[in-house]
Amino acid sequence: MASEDVKTSEDAVSTIVNLAEEAKLAREGVKAPSFAILSICKSLVAGGVAGGVSRTAVAPLERLKILLQVQNPHSIKYNGTIQGLKYVWQTEGFRGLFKGNGTNCARIVPNSAVKFFSYEQASKGILYLYRQQTGDEDAELTPVLRLGAGACAGIIAMSATYPMDMVRGRLTVQTEKSPYQYRGMFHALATVLREEGPRALYKGWLPSVIGVIPYVGLNFSVYESLKDWLVQDKPFGLVRDNELSVTIRLACGAVAGTVGQTVAYPLDVIRRRMQMVGWKDASSVVTGDGRGKAPMQYNGMIDAFRKTVRHEGVGALYKGLVPNSVKVVPSIAIAFVTYEVVKDILGVEMRISD
Repeated sequence: MASEDVKTSEDAVSTIVNLAEEAKLAREGVKAPSFAILSICKSLVAGGVAGGVSRTAVAPLERLKILLQVQNPHSIKYNGTIQGLKYVWQTEGFRGLFKGNGTNCARIVPNSAVKFFSYEQASKGILYLYRQQTGDEDAELTPVLRLGAGACAGIIAMSATYPMDMVRGRLTVQTEKSPYQYRGMFHALATVLREEGPRALYKGWLPSVIGVIPYVGLNFSVYESLKDWLVQDKPFGLVRDNELSVTIRLACGAVAGTVGQTVAYPLDVIRRRMQMVGWKDASSVVTGDGRGKAPMQYNGMIDAFRKTVRHEGVGALYKGLVPNSVKVVPSIAIAFVTYEVVKDILGVEMRISD
């Protein structure tokens, strides 16, 4: 009996200690694993909604950029942003401004999921190799190593969802005058696979991979350099108490995005043009409505660069850059605001980085 009393007392003490520990953790704001997973899922949903809303808001500029990139040089219908948007509105109506946007938004969820997972795995692998090389078991990732992990994640995510990006490009340039109409993303995927083979879904993949590296690298380096300059020199009284406001951070991000995309933009143009090669019943934008010479055929990335510069000049590598640059600032701002609003609605208390 005495031993049972002792055992009961020990159980009671153990229960009290456990309750005390749980209360302490609750006061310190430590969440249970299930709650953490739920918060991360909510954050991913908020990020997906933010990406969809921001991309839809600038969809007309995104479509115009692609149209300018692949427009047949022998049958040019518009050169500028305003002229191009007006032409699309007059010939295809309001819906024409948003062609291909559904496929573009559909890419966001799987792309983000693969990107986050790949970043975690790449970070672990790079950190392991870094610790092995330095012999320091307590070493942490440096900004350069994190940049490398981010580049790996970007390449993997882009490769995993590239077929969707490829058909999005074709859906985007498709017009009412196109000889053959893709009825949607899945129909386009099936048609390309049947008529052109599996390799066609990855046309333009190489310049995309090469473009990810300078784009991501410049984004990070320019953004961090701008922030350091503003905090240290405090120009125009923009910074107080060494803290950057949300507006200033958005401006830094917009500048970084603009610089990065400008440097990597020629690769994006070549990628789009390579995606159009082999399209049997191509859009009139690509064929030039049957007038003039046929659209260019490319044997690879270098051949595409050479023919584009030879026949259209260096400026052709930057076709569509203006509408692409114009959409950067509103896209970042809308994504940021939408993410915060959706996060508040879902009651997210933890960011993905936590």
